[in-house]
Amino acid sequence: MSHAPLRTQIIGFFLWLAAALAAGALGAIASVHAAEFYAQLAQPSWAPPAWVFGPVWSTLYVLMGIASWLVWRERGSRFRAQALALYVVQLLANALWSWLFFAWHRGAFAFVDVVVLLVLIASTVGVFSRVNRTAAWLMIPYLGWVSFATGLTFSVWQRNPTVLG
Repeated sequence: MSHAPLRTQIIGFFLWLAAALAAGALGAIASVHAAEFYAQLAQPSWAPPAWVFGPVWSTLYVLMGIASWLVWRERGSRFRAQALALYVVQLLANALWSWLFFAWHRGAFAFVDVVVLLVLIASTVGVFSRVNRTAAWLMIPYLGWVSFATGLTFSVWQRNPTVLG
């Protein structure tokens, strides 16, 4: 555990939370018309309604921000830098998916991206667990949701080849 001053801890908390929320905001820019686009797509029966995504993603970004802050605080861990680097890379892959799927309508690329994202999240959870177990557990809902999103991306892409070509 870090012995950094409380002020540093608080600033770090808000910076790591802001990083997660910024990734969400970057994806949200690409998703400005997502609800309308999503409604036009042929979807599997198990696809959630569009309104579910906002609250779920908001919750996940907050959990991710907290998890990254917990890892950042562990200044004595030899895995800290690797964990945070993986975390940042997966944030970028996360934001890219919305652009690929909603803005650019590239189903195949969105599917490849979400598979890469899933591997990056699993790797991040693994390295986080070496640094701070609570941080790793906070990432598990995200891993679960992206696992679901991987199947959904594939299914929607396959059902809409002309739109998501």
